[in-house]
Amino acid sequence: MSLTESLLSSTWLNMAIFAVFVGVTIVIVIRASRNNKTAADYYAGGRSFTGGQNGTAIAGDYLSAASFLGITGAIAVNGYDGFLYSIGFLVAWLVALLLVAELLRNTGKFTMADVLAFRLRERPVRIAAAISTLAVCFFYLLAQMAGAGALIALLLGISSWEGQAVVITVVGALMIMYVLLGGMKGTTWVQIIKAVLLIAGAFAMTVWVLALHGFNLSALLGSAVETAGAGGEKLLNPGLAYGKSETSKLDFISLGLALVLGTAALPHVLMRFYTVPTSKEARKSVVWAIWLIGGFYLFTLVLGYGAAALIGADTIKAAPGGVNSAAPLLAFVLGGPLLLGFISAVAFATILAVVAGLTITAAASFAHDIYANVLAKGKTTPASEVKVARCTVVVIGIAAIAGGIFANGQNVAFLVALAFAVAASANLPTILYSLFWRRFTTKGALWSIYGGLGSAILLIAFSPVVSGTKTSMIPSADFDWFPLNNPGLVSIPLAFALGWLGTVLDKGQESPEKQAEMEVRSLTGVGAEKAVSH
Repeated sequence: MSLTESLLSSTWLNMAIFAVFVGVTIVIVIRASRNNKTAADYYAGGRSFTGGQNGTAIAGDYLSAASFLGITGAIAVNGYDGFLYSIGFLVAWLVALLLVAELLRNTGKFTMADVLAFRLRERPVRIAAAISTLAVCFFYLLAQMAGAGALIALLLGISSWEGQAVVITVVGALMIMYVLLGGMKGTTWVQIIKAVLLIAGAFAMTVWVLALHGFNLSALLGSAVETAGAGGEKLLNPGLAYGKSETSKLDFISLGLALVLGTAALPHVLMRFYTVPTSKEARKSVVWAIWLIGGFYLFTLVLGYGAAALIGADTIKAAPGGVNSAAPLLAFVLGGPLLLGFISAVAFATILAVVAGLTITAAASFAHDIYANVLAKGKTTPASEVKVARCTVVVIGIAAIAGGIFANGQNVAFLVALAFAVAASANLPTILYSLFWRRFTTKGALWSIYGGLGSAILLIAFSPVVSGTKTSMIPSADFDWFPLNNPGLVSIPLAFALGWLGTVLDKGQESPEKQAEMEVRSLTGVGAEKAVSH
């Protein structure tokens, strides 16, 4: 019996574990959401979480299907070059800690647009910020939905496009239910539970893999090389995925820029800083998140090479779900159906928790920034704002399902890297300019957001990601004139340049008083508690 056939024999056990997890988390979501009475309760969990709780939830939000399924698969297949994803995702947190976390918490209320609107013209920057937030969330949702399709395809042996489309639809429906029922408070508790289970499961598998190789990392690497056969030593050296040509070297630099700079601009991560009561707790949140996320990414190194050693890259790529199946296959080889069921349920929980966080962020951005502050011009009630947010959740959920079906089969770590590139291009320059440059104007913000967002999406659309190769989203088409898979190398510097140019050419002047007040508040926190309490 082949590995895949053996794996399929445990289908009912896997589904039972899934059902138990979904049932338990729905009960938790309902209990946690009983006190959702105001917009602050729905969007920010009533700002009732401690730094440790919020840091664990951030880790749960950040350690997505890309981290567990995508990176493990990337390391198993590409070795050293796959581990570069882990390094980029982790180093990015230093940017978030040092430049963004506390300052945003001091100046904002619910969303990134609150920060921009504090000192710039409210209506245009809220619209621009909401559009970029929705775009980033959509790209990130594509990755999670593709991960769900790959995972369930592996567990149920579903290889048909129609079957995987049904799976993605079910995941989307569950996501919508979580967010409608629980808001940010319920979503946060799901993320905390999922983070604990994911890190514990990854730790157990890491110890198990090392134990099989005498707790000797060199022996593990040697086994991976031996399993790979001729040319297996390439797994240990740079260049298997990047470095074969000048274009691929530039692609690596572009990927690194996107990963390191994108985290500090991801809307669903930024929104988590508003769920704590003080800026001190916001700092503590990021420190907790760095330790938890750092530990997990070290585990992925062992898990990836463990999959390469115990299963082999060819078997992984041939399995339903492709590269994304490395972690579940490794779980099955190590502990049989029971461990596979647990790890798969954790991966499924990972996807549900992350898509719930993304969805509530996108819904909050539309309801708070577009509806409440632009369309209703502030003349609305928290109840009507939350109602609009819930309607938005349904719309976003349907769009995510459709996009996930379209992106099914792509490596989820790769898809997330595209979301990071869009975030780093559209959001980060504007956030940093707003926080640190007194001269920055509304025109500069609009040029930066729209220029960064537009260029990133345009370059992705005309890159090998979408057409021109066998692994493209549309393999039968060929309209790729941009040679890089990731647009960050071009779109991120362009967004910074456009923000500067728009400001320099703007003859208008923003309020000096507001600029001074924002500077004092962001650096000291004075006035922040009063601002977020309303």
